[in-house]
Amino acid sequence: MNDDVGNGVSLDGGRLGQWIGGIQARCGNLAASEAKVVALLLADPLFVGASTTAQVAARAGVSPPSVVRAARAIGFTGFTELKIEIARARGTTRFFAPPEILGADATSATVLETSIRAGTDALAALAGAVELPAVDEAVRAIQSARQVIAYGTGPSATVAADAVFRLRAVGVTSIGIPDHLSAMIATRLLGPGDVVIAVSSTGRTAATLAVADAASSAGASLIAITNQYGTPLATLADVALVVGGAPLPAQMAAAGSRLAQLVVIDALVAMLALRDPERSRRAERAGIDLPDIS
Repeated sequence: MNDDVGNGVSLDGGRLGQWIGGIQARCGNLAASEAKVVALLLADPLFVGASTTAQVAARAGVSPPSVVRAARAIGFTGFTELKIEIARARGTTRFFAPPEILGADATSATVLETSIRAGTDALAALAGAVELPAVDEAVRAIQSARQVIAYGTGPSATVAADAVFRLRAVGVTSIGIPDHLSAMIATRLLGPGDVVIAVSSTGRTAATLAVADAASSAGASLIAITNQYGTPLATLADVALVVGGAPLPAQMAAAGSRLAQLVVIDALVAMLALRDPERSRRAERAGIDLPDIS
């Protein structure tokens, strides 16, 4: 199998989740027929692992050659190697059970359990998707940056806001600009030595892509935090931090990817603090509350 699938990050009890995350991360630029095969793989990997090429093709509604092309598109030498890897990844059968789709009559316990599972599955996927050299490259870029602008819209805006606060807390000059027009102006005024962190789960959000393109055109380094490789944002970025994102019900999909993205921010901040402890100490002193004189 291509070494690009999986990164060697250890997460006890979640090997299959990591494996699925690595597959999901590489689904951003597939042909329609290949996407059907991968969708079946993600929904029912046990079936794919136990079936012939023809059987998978029939259920996916594609031709047998499309099954082989799909396997190669996500990093395998062919369908046989894909089946072997499914067998190796079956450390637990729990992940094969499709996530529950919540109905209006769902109990509080069911909603909470589903939310917890969405988070754990997202983190397992992250462990198999994010590439360690990309994390190191992102840290180096931020460490040497004059300033960092973080931008995202919708649910991704909360991740961008968290990145700004967390980076400031370790001494990085960071700016959050939620207004799209202001963000466009600010990023067009950037240059080499500046960094923009663009957050988008889909990698296709028009407003985020516009800001990212403006930053890249101005010469700033662009770091993308997103769910898949091959998307417009991941392709445009100098560094793509891809979290994967396991297939989840619509109610939980955004929550799962947001949690994984926040963990990426946590890892970046921790590495920055470890590599530049003096700057972190200065930032810590700056954050000490003034005496209460009221």
